[in-house]
Amino acid sequence: VQLAESGGGLVQPGGSLTLSCAASGFTFSTYAMRWYRQAPGKEREYVASISSTGNSKNYADSVKGRFTISRDNGKKNVYLQINSLKPEDTAVYYCKGLGAPFGRDWWGQGTQVTVSS
Repeated sequence: VQLAESGGGLVQPGGSLTLSCAASGFTFSTYAMRWYRQAPGKEREYVASISSTGNSKNYADSVKGRFTISRDNGKKNVYLQINSLKPEDTAVYYCKGLGAPFGRDWWGQGTQVTVSS
């Protein structure tokens, strides 16, 4: 089971990024997926989720209106489009499946997003 996040980088405030998460080793199309992030010195926090079909999406209040989660079950990828980036969005971003085998301590390597001028 693997999830490989990519697409992070250094972006100026107000900029945009699209993060990708490539899945392998499990039946991706049957799993709801989530994005989380962890800022320096802070707890990891929930960002967004999407149902297995992509028909249902939810967002943390802090990112509503700026972040868009999507998925392509054919490509086994989940995406996070981030617009109007703010310095407080600086964090390592992780994707994760909902349910076994993605237990509490299961995390990929994440992708670093740094928002700075």
